[in-house]
Amino acid sequence: MATKKGHGSGDDGRPRFHSSHSSHSSNEPHGRGPRKRTTQGDRRARAALPGAGPRVKKARPGTRTPAGSASSTSVASDRAREQAMAIAIAALEKKAVGVEILDVAGKVDYADFLVIMTGRSDRQVQALAQAIEEALKKQGARPLAVEGLPHASWVLMDFGDVVVHVFQDDARSLYDIEGLWMDARRIPAPIPEGER
Repeated sequence: MATKKGHGSGDDGRPRFHSSHSSHSSNEPHGRGPRKRTTQGDRRARAALPGAGPRVKKARPGTRTPAGSASSTSVASDRAREQAMAIAIAALEKKAVGVEILDVAGKVDYADFLVIMTGRSDRQVQALAQAIEEALKKQGARPLAVEGLPHASWVLMDFGDVVVHVFQDDARSLYDIEGLWMDARRIPAPIPEGER
């Protein structure tokens, strides 16, 4: 016996429910204003999300932090930790604001540490990126990729085991990477020698 399906019914005859999160044919979802076009910055933000995209990690040189040490819950390599500290010191020497080191080892496969900071202008963001690159060059490390330098509202630097985000205030607030990584351990940023 065939049943007639009414408007809004599914293939099984049950009513369909519409969510405000479903796609619509118009350019404006219910009550949300115009849809935002996906930009390169959006893609970079998603790459910083917990559990974002598959990225195969190469075998790491260096040793693991032994159990029983102050950072026994981390599986990060000592080399990655040294790089994260060198990045933070270089940034602080160039007057970066809000420097944070997040230990994401074991939570994602693309990095052990995220280093996040704010520059007050596009020129300072560019200067921070340059200082970080020079500091790691002294350790024999070069970035695998650098994105965002031309506009300098958000510069992303990938050093393999350490990913650096250099923001201006508005971009840092918008993407809120620290908020996305509330469960990550925070490593205290070192104090540069001139400020001790």
